[in-house]
Amino acid sequence: MSEAPVSRETLELAAERPVSRETFERIQIFADRLKRENEAQNLVSASTIGQLWERHVLDSAQLLRFEPTAGASWVDIGSGAGLPGIVIACLADGPVTLIEPRRLRAEFLAQTVNALGLDAKVEQSKAERVTGRFDVITGRAVASLDRFLGISHHLSHPGTIWVLPKGRSAKSELAEAQRNWQCEACLVASITDPESTILVLSGVQGRRKR
Repeated sequence: MSEAPVSRETLELAAERPVSRETFERIQIFADRLKRENEAQNLVSASTIGQLWERHVLDSAQLLRFEPTAGASWVDIGSGAGLPGIVIACLADGPVTLIEPRRLRAEFLAQTVNALGLDAKVEQSKAERVTGRFDVITGRAVASLDRFLGISHHLSHPGTIWVLPKGRSAKSELAEAQRNWQCEACLVASITDPESTILVLSGVQGRRKR
């Protein structure tokens, strides 16, 4: 049985911002496109596709509450199904870059960006090869925190924040990463899963090797 979308009000609560009817309809179209594409390529686990709005859309939308300024630029590394990148591009005012190395997934993202008329671009590449500086860096289930900082730090500037959804491993990943990286870190409970955490990092700098 197909899952009904959450209400527009629920989406507003998750993102902590107004959501217009047009924006809500865009996210509905994206969800429908994702469900169809998931039959052709494995974008989202079959066990969670039935809870797409609760498990994926709201989980992505809640990252917007950490946006440092209106109009901030975002980069989503390993965007895959467009989670959280496409949802962020629907809800944010600033530009969003989606990085995805796999061709079929990058093509799905590019087609979706065009169909929805989003202020976003798709880079079919590994993050290490992408250039630019962004205000917010995110990525969902891409790599351990230590490795993720390694592949993304060149995309940052001194004021950049990292907003990263994590599961139960958030604290241990942070402890491991802090051996190699200095940062200010805040762990915030996810609104969609009591066992998940959002890591918000700022002032990220590599530690000097002795």
